[in-house]
Amino acid sequence: MTDLQSIKTRYGIIGNYPALNRALEKAIQVAPTDISVLVIGESGVGKEFIPKIIHSESRRKHQPYIVVNCGAIPEGTIDSELFGHEKGAFTGATSTRKGYFEVADGGTIFLDEVGELPLQTQVRLLRVLESGEFMKVGSSQVQKTDVRIVAATNVNMMKAIQDGRFREDLYYRLNTVQIDMPALRERKGDIHLLFRKFAIDFAEKYRMPELKLTDDAVSYLENYSFPGNVRQLRNLVEQMTVVEQKREINSVRLAEYIPVQANLPAVVQKNQPGSISTSEFHSEREIMYKILFDMRNDINDLKSLTSELIKNRGTGGLSNQEQDLINRIYTPEKQSANPNSLLYFENSNRNPVNPTIISSPNENDYVEDIEVEEAQPVSLSLQNNERELIVRALEKHKGRRNKAADELGISQRTLYRKIKQYNLED
Repeated sequence: MTDLQSIKTRYGIIGNYPALNRALEKAIQVAPTDISVLVIGESGVGKEFIPKIIHSESRRKHQPYIVVNCGAIPEGTIDSELFGHEKGAFTGATSTRKGYFEVADGGTIFLDEVGELPLQTQVRLLRVLESGEFMKVGSSQVQKTDVRIVAATNVNMMKAIQDGRFREDLYYRLNTVQIDMPALRERKGDIHLLFRKFAIDFAEKYRMPELKLTDDAVSYLENYSFPGNVRQLRNLVEQMTVVEQKREINSVRLAEYIPVQANLPAVVQKNQPGSISTSEFHSEREIMYKILFDMRNDINDLKSLTSELIKNRGTGGLSNQEQDLINRIYTPEKQSANPNSLLYFENSNRNPVNPTIISSPNENDYVEDIEVEEAQPVSLSLQNNERELIVRALEKHKGRRNKAADELGISQRTLYRKIKQYNLED
């Protein structure tokens, strides 16, 4: 069996972090077998090295090795790419075509971003894993293939299973052996080694002197989280090799290329672990709208109730604390000045509460007669309130839809669709 150091040398893998060594050792150990392997790790950690090592150390090393990026193939054509198709199977199928599983017979297929596979394709893949059988698109003839499958993903697979985006049986079939690739931020001791390796490579490539880091720059680099992992570090070194005039880089110079990290909310990218789907976002937005409208309704009810209490008890029996509460509720400045705000309260349909109750510092100045009509009920229909907000935005910007869309925080295309939906063309 090939030793660990020779594998690192052959593939240019730098580092001695224990979790990295363990991942490489597992790849070497499972290589002689035919069991399927699932590689887990963030984007940019170097997951693609594992299937290469497995293939090169297996009995299939002289057979085809095919890499398939499952996330880059459109859903409508991925079955044809993987399993082939017959002539006339669909529009544009002018001839019979072999798929990757037929071409790679006897070899290895690396399914990168396997978490992006459509459910229909997952069913076909499960059949290949269990029996080695598949059918071309548009064919009823069963074909056999002998292919070793290594898959990789940066998706939280258990969450994808819970959300119904990935089959549980396929997950356990792929995950016969799991290999975890550590993130670069966990390999602090390897960061400077990788920097030096990339600096030497790019100095040779661009025929320029090698970059070197001062001690403070090394410390700065090791304390950065590197969300893009090894790929981000490689791109950073290449950029600095070309751009920098001086060959010695200190922390001040390095900070110009690496942003200072703050405790800010992270932007979650689509299809990454913990990401929120579009449907989930819209659902949560609707819930927030309903909460805000409920709050507006409750406050209007509170105003009405307070006015009734004043009317029934008179002003003389109010304590200082109760007067302060009334001032906070009815002071106009406390309301939003923007009529489009969800926290703006309309009182145009009723007689306003007498302002002297608020502004007069003297009890004798209070007016005894307070007329309060029953508060108008606020509609909790999201559709009605959405229409009202769109109308207000259009009126505010005199029908200019691009400005109205910016005000509402939606695209112009969405605004046009909403205008048509609510018959607001005129």
